[in-house]
Amino acid sequence: MFPNWDSDLFKLINTHHSEGMDMLMVMWSNKYIWIPLYLYIIKILFDRWLGKKNTLKSPILFWKTFIYLILCVALADSTTSAIIKPLFERLRPCHVEAFQSWIHLPDGCGGMYGFCSSHAANSVALATCIYLISIKKTFAYILIAWAILVGYSRIYIGAHFPLDVLVGSLIGMIIAILVKKILYDRFFKNA
Repeated sequence: MFPNWDSDLFKLINTHHSEGMDMLMVMWSNKYIWIPLYLYIIKILFDRWLGKKNTLKSPILFWKTFIYLILCVALADSTTSAIIKPLFERLRPCHVEAFQSWIHLPDGCGGMYGFCSSHAANSVALATCIYLISIKKTFAYILIAWAILVGYSRIYIGAHFPLDVLVGSLIGMIIAILVKKILYDRFFKNA
């Protein structure tokens, strides 16, 4: 069901490792390391609509944008974790019997199923949201690079196949675009 190039590319990435990269990729893949980034995003929103513009409408824009970001990440996470993973039941690479003689797992093995990557979906959803609402384009490009590195780290540490990351990323992007078109844009028209 899944293409051979997916396993081949996984092996290429996962078997080329070093101790320094192991530490970096495990850290990059840890969701708690990014709490300062999330707080910085809230600060940017606060500065944009509450701290600098002192109008009656600004707090409403802050909360609408904040809810948009949270909603997109929550939808991306629940779509990948609660719907797609149980539906496809694709084993994570670390659970594939044929890989046990060579797989490199610097952070151990995660849950049973890996298609598709929630880390990728969540980080791409957030980066896409920031890009679409144009808070700061330079910051949006940094977040896009951050999301790409999160996805790569998931392959590197043996948690996901490349296709898991690509599909998760696509889901995050689609959710951010749809929620913006269906909900976020309508809120601004009525605000």
